[in-house]
This record gives sequence, structure tokens and C-alpha cells, in this order.
Amino acid sequence: MVVLNVAVIASDELARSIAKAADQRDVHTYVNKESGPDGARILSLIRPAKYPERLPPFLNALSTSHAGIIEVTAVDASLGEVLVAFASAGIKRGLAVVNPPDGGWVDEDQVKMLFKQAGLEAWTFERNDGVHLRERMYALMDEIQGVLEANANAPLVLPVDQHFNVKGIGLVAIGYVQSGKVNVHDEVLLLPANGTGNAKSLQVMDDDVDVASAGDRVGLALRNAKEEHLTGGTIIVHPPVEDKRANLSVPLAVEQHQRSTVQLTTSPFQKRVLTKGDVIHASVDLQFVVGRVANASSESLVVDWDQPLFIRKDNPPSVLIAQLDSKPRIMGSAVLVRNDA
Repeated sequence: MVVLNVAVIASDELARSIAKAADQRDVHTYVNKESGPDGARILSLIRPAKYPERLPPFLNALSTSHAGIIEVTAVDASLGEVLVAFASAGIKRGLAVVNPPDGGWVDEDQVKMLFKQAGLEAWTFERNDGVHLRERMYALMDEIQGVLEANANAPLVLPVDQHFNVKGIGLVAIGYVQSGKVNVHDEVLLLPANGTGNAKSLQVMDDDVDVASAGDRVGLALRNAKEEHLTGGTIIVHPPVEDKRANLSVPLAVEQHQRSTVQLTTSPFQKRVLTKGDVIHASVDLQFVVGRVANASSESLVVDWDQPLFIRKDNPPSVLIAQLDSKPRIMGSAVLVRNDA
């Protein structure tokens, strides 16, 4: 089963024309499933319903997506922030639909220029037709099949956004598999608590499965785990392996940062310059962590985080840096190096 998660800034009506509404909380999800030559192919649209008022759900949608859909109803500051966010998240492929309200008008040439300036020149402009948009998203899935497969074969990184006890099942952690796979009976490590557990069972889209892969939203029932080891910032990974007899060494998939040296690539629409003492947020792998700039130079920043920030060791995704009182709120994308000084 191949899943393509798609971050969507559009109306509920447009999203429903592409896929069936599933979960309708702060973040609305829509799912379309079809059979392919190699099994099921799933489009999962993730729409932050309260954007632009609330930024974190939008950044979380970007964290777990490899493509996007933007419905352009006006050329305004919100559109600029959306373009900056998608570009900073490294989502270079997606679909744009110019759809002004009745009686309104949007200059499509101007919008195309803004997409290009933001770094989204590979996005395509499509007509407002749900069947057509769905077909285009499946075509895009085919284009990035290699990327999706490589992500599924990477080390496991599973951020937890919900957890609870279920009668007859026990402790259940829920989240999007960001990379890798988790199998039933796998031993897992819960960071930052360093708690351990065992994957008792897995559920994806209400179906019991033996394995959950990158892109899946999974409910993972844990055996021999402590509830106090699960928080809103928990990351589930496989424990490291050191077996000298078998000449096997598998390191931890992520690196924990309390302080980072940050090389920030500022977005083309951002005029603000960060200085010592500024409060920022880092968004990566469904984490939204507050930091304070301890030192700033023309080359880099040194940032202290108020809670552990976990960065993948192999092929880390873009880290979005945001400042909630800036306009746009997205400062740009960054490369983080752990700073133990």
C-alpha cells in the first residue's frame, strides 16, 4: 500500500471533490483509495481548517506531506505566507487552482510569478475539477514513487500526537510514520524518556495490519510501555543495535538537540533579521519547539531549545523556522547542527 500525504490549503468543497472526508477535527483529512498494479494506492489530503489563525496545524501538515494543493482565491499576505511555507518545507511539487469568489478576479500570470519567486516553479496550474485534480495527484504519486519508497526504507521515525488507554487493548500511541516501517512485535524506544515497549498490534485506517510504513497514520498498541513515557513530543524509533559478533551496528535514527547551530535560508518574502534574544519556533517531523536565539551572526544562529528537538541523522527533512509576530510568520528553512558548547 502506497500513501501520498498532501498538504492542502483550500476550501472544504474543493477537498471533498477530490477525496472522501474522513476526520474533521482541527485538521481535516480526506482519503481516496484505488487499486494499482502493485496494490492499494491512497491519497490522503491534510487540510488545516483553522489556518491562517493557527499556524502549528499547517506546519504539521507540511511535515508529513510530499505534495501540496493550493486554492488561490486572492493575492494577499496569506497567499505569500502559504507559498513561503511550502517552499521552506521542501514541497517542490503540487497543484495550484485559481478560483476567485463570484464577482472576483485573480491575475493568473501574477500568481504564477509569485509561485516562481517563492521557489515553487515546478507546481502546475490546474482547472477546478475534482476528478481531474485526483488524476493529477495520482500521476504526481507515480513521479515521486522512488522518493516514497526510499522514505519507507529509511530508519523508523514516528512522532506521537495522541495517546490513550483502550479497554482490552492497553496503551495506544497514534501518529504519522514519517520514515521507515514498524512491524508487529518490534521493540521500540520512546524518546526523550528513553522508555521501551513492544508493538503489540498496529491499525491503519481502521484495519489491523502487520506493518505500517512511511505515510501511514497508525495506531500502535504498546506492550510493556509506561504511559508517563508518552507525551505530546514523543518520537518512537527502533532502539540502536550493537552486535560485535555479527559485526552489526545500527545507530539511533535521530539526534537530540538542546542547542543548535542554525544555518537559516531566509525566504524571499521575509525582510526581518533575527537577532540575539529573539524567540523562534522550529517545525520538523511534527514537532513544534520553542527556541531562543543565544547568538546571531551573518553566517548562522545559535539557538537554545526549551525542550528536546529531534533531527533525523540520515537525509533530515527541511526544518521550518517561524516567528509568530513576523509577517510572514515563516522565516525560512534551516539546517541544524547539534551544538554541545
